[in-house]
Amino acid sequence: MNAVLQYAVQGLAAGSFYALAALGLAIIFGVLGVVNFAHGAFYMLGAVTAAVLLDTLGLTLWWSLLAVPVLMFVFGVVVERLFVQWLLRLDPLYNFLLTFGLTLVLVELVKQKYGVSGLPYKPPGILQGRAELAGVVLPRYQLFVFLFSVAICVLVWLLMTRTRVGMIVRASTEKPELTRALGVNVGRWVTPVFGFGVALAGLAGVLAAPFRAITADMGNNFAIILFAVVVIGGLGSIVGAVVAGFLVGLVEAFGQAYAPTFAQILIFVLMALIILVRPAGLFGREEATR
Repeated sequence: MNAVLQYAVQGLAAGSFYALAALGLAIIFGVLGVVNFAHGAFYMLGAVTAAVLLDTLGLTLWWSLLAVPVLMFVFGVVVERLFVQWLLRLDPLYNFLLTFGLTLVLVELVKQKYGVSGLPYKPPGILQGRAELAGVVLPRYQLFVFLFSVAICVLVWLLMTRTRVGMIVRASTEKPELTRALGVNVGRWVTPVFGFGVALAGLAGVLAAPFRAITADMGNNFAIILFAVVVIGGLGSIVGAVVAGFLVGLVEAFGQAYAPTFAQILIFVLMALIILVRPAGLFGREEATR
């Protein structure tokens, strides 16, 4: 039982991180209908920016958690204004190709600037070491990531359900045509929503900096897992992204414990099974799959 509890806690900790990282991807698709293939690259930029701020300005993790999302929000707004907005009315494939090309450009620029070796990043001393609670042992930083990610997910949920802006964005995500019919200009929320999604990706990158290798390619495999999370939860569903994030974290943790060779494969087996039973995902709308 102790082993099962240990793996469950590790899975929830990893799942909270996946949930946070997938939130931005789900929000962007829900409001814009854009499959943002560059989400992994934005995640990578968040981690790289945190490492650069630490190396050049001495800004620790605490400052990066505040500064990097703001910088990434601005960067996301610029990307949307310069590129994404011109393709929104065309076939979604065009924006997919655009964000795929943007990923290649960003990854190559980072490689040219910082090379292919990982950038160093250490967490604050207070987050180093291990913590034990009820027989479960976790690195302190992993515990911090869990608590911080859950807090951000709750804040995003409160923003979406308890504020007028959030209700408009949520309505635009879940029933865009009805929202337009009620006189809400969904288009005016496109730019800030895209920036917000990019900021969440950057924030996830900052959290990943101390425990993942900071390289130009760090977002490639991670983005594939995030797409699996979003598909499992339901394309465009914010709640679905969070629930699926925790579910994928648990599957990965128990897979690494009992079948490490197939741990990553199990995530996509789960995705395939859910699509077979419910093509729209756990919380997705049927029309989102058409």
